[in-house]
Amino acid sequence: MATKRIMLVCAAGMSTSLLVASMKKSAVNQGKDYDIFAIAISDLAVKLKDMQPDIVLLGPQVSYLKDEIKNQTDIYGIPMAVMDMMDYGTMKGANILKTAEALLKHS
Repeated sequence: MATKRIMLVCAAGMSTSLLVASMKKSAVNQGKDYDIFAIAISDLAVKLKDMQPDIVLLGPQVSYLKDEIKNQTDIYGIPMAVMDMMDYGTMKGANILKTAEALLKHS
């Protein structure tokens, strides 16, 4: 069983799937067992309850919904942050994984 569940949220859940693969590869290379997955923003309310992630990371394209999403993640006590636009755009999964780990450490 994975030690942590990292949920990435984007507009449709499509482009972020490439980032998920990069993050998973980085985690495996570091010997870490994380469940990393992407969802579309339209599925957030249901998936927060059903999947119970340890952290939620928003894609830059939905960052304008940050306050609304934070209200939803706060209900479950789940930390949330917006992914760095440059790391997201260049698919630097290792950097985004570090961001997630730092946020988990401080929550």
